[in-house]
Amino acid sequence: MANSAPAPSSAADVAVLRLIDANLDRAREGLRVLEDWARFGLDRADLVARTKDMRQRLGRCHHDRYKRARHAASDPATGMAHPAQADRQRPGQVVAANAARVQEALRVLEEFGRAGDPELAAEAAAIRYSLYDLELELLQADAQSAASSAAESQRDGRRRRLQDCHLYLVTSAVVGLEAQVEAALAAGVRLVQYRAKEGSCTAEGAPLSDGDRLAQAGALRQLCARYGALFLVNDRIDLALAVEADGVHLGQGDLPPVLARRLLGAERLIGRSTHAIDQLRQAVAEGCDYVGVGPVHATPTKPGREPVGLTYVRQACAESPIPCFAIGGITAATVPAVRQAGASRVAVVRAITEAGDAAAASQELLAALGTEH
Repeated sequence: MANSAPAPSSAADVAVLRLIDANLDRAREGLRVLEDWARFGLDRADLVARTKDMRQRLGRCHHDRYKRARHAASDPATGMAHPAQADRQRPGQVVAANAARVQEALRVLEEFGRAGDPELAAEAAAIRYSLYDLELELLQADAQSAASSAAESQRDGRRRRLQDCHLYLVTSAVVGLEAQVEAALAAGVRLVQYRAKEGSCTAEGAPLSDGDRLAQAGALRQLCARYGALFLVNDRIDLALAVEADGVHLGQGDLPPVLARRLLGAERLIGRSTHAIDQLRQAVAEGCDYVGVGPVHATPTKPGREPVGLTYVRQACAESPIPCFAIGGITAATVPAVRQAGASRVAVVRAITEAGDAAAASQELLAALGTEH
């Protein structure tokens, strides 16, 4: 058996034993680095299992005769470092460096093990080839994890900005739409939704095409970016992605939020219209970032929809862990009653889009809400 080999008979034999011992240590240590990152950094049990298997296979080849030949005090490379080690600032760099370290050590084991330990040489070769694929999967998983973290960070930034928004402008098909929105933004509005339902018309009375919608949404997106405002698109996920909107708003009959999240990614916001407490609870469970609560009053924007009044507003604001925007026929005159019901945020359409002076109307609403935005 390999472990019962005769004692080394020359200085060269001892050197080979020491060399194999050092490279077994090097390979096993490097694999442990990869294994721990797969475990604690990536939470990938499958990658942990594969890395651990490699490490344990090498451990079974690390016979006592190799360890007995060890003499660190006479090793000229003991404690030697390289400046490149200080350049490994990101987990991916550490993974790549340690994978290379293991591969190099395995190659040494393969070459020097052929004569005296063919079992070790064969195992080192097999692990080395397996490690090429494992390294790629580790790096891909790390890149995906980093991208996911960046997306979550961007979403958290949008959520923080959403918390500061109390007046939400929902657009309608009106003449001079861009000018109205800019006036509202200049007055302090920091949350805008582009809403152009089927049947909407241009200023000239022609049916609004998708090309028209794309042009309008793109222009409003640029305006909002200029003022540091969040910009969302009603219903149309494709349009939101096309203009790089901050998110979408979905009605109860629109695409489910879970599917919308799959298409939009983690970084964008999703809002949901709700008309009853069960719908609000479902929106929260599905990962929505805010809800619309209403309609508080009857409104031509939602023909046929029975108003829910302030009872649901009161219930929603008392229970919801995410921002609630009361909506439906709200004006500056009715804001005090809405606030008394517990709502600190409102969404409006006509109160701004049909006002003679969008800036003045926005300022009046903000004053009634007691906030700048």
